[in-house]
Amino acid sequence: MSKGIDLNDIKRRMDGALAAFKNDIASLRTGRASANVLDPVMVEAYGSRVPLNQVANITVPEPRMLGVSIWDRQMVGAVDRAIRESNLGLNPIIDGQNLRIPLPELNEERRRSLVKVAHDYAEKSKVAIRHVRRDGMDALKKAEKDGVVGQDESRSLSEKVQKITDDMISDVDRLLADKEKEIMQV
Repeated sequence: MSKGIDLNDIKRRMDGALAAFKNDIASLRTGRASANVLDPVMVEAYGSRVPLNQVANITVPEPRMLGVSIWDRQMVGAVDRAIRESNLGLNPIIDGQNLRIPLPELNEERRRSLVKVAHDYAEKSKVAIRHVRRDGMDALKKAEKDGVVGQDESRSLSEKVQKITDDMISDVDRLLADKEKEIMQV
């Protein structure tokens, strides 16, 4: 930790925003079945909203099919409703205490809408990274004002914070470009 600012903490917080972005784009389906597709689904269960994976097991029995085994028979309707209302374009088939979810072929329009969602995720991640940068810069200004660091050291540290920020933003852009190419690939 330098006087007034902890660069490792700033990097750790920015890494957290990047990890959240990676998790978000992993949930975007690209024609192949993945259990991550259902990560954003929240189910109304036992008086609160919980992630789907807390009330059921999610499996991939076939390349274009998801299986959801619900633990509590009374939750089948709530899980079905949550998946249908999640804007993922999925229509579950109820089979007793299980749901089968066929993944439809992605058409051009659906691919473009998934790319827009990926761009939204990227923008949220960039905003989070910039908030961490702002916090770091504010801490630097306060440390400089309080006389903890000098002007030269403050300028040097602010350049390091900006370099970390630029690296993180370029990582987000690179991941977004890769995901966009993957989504648009027919």
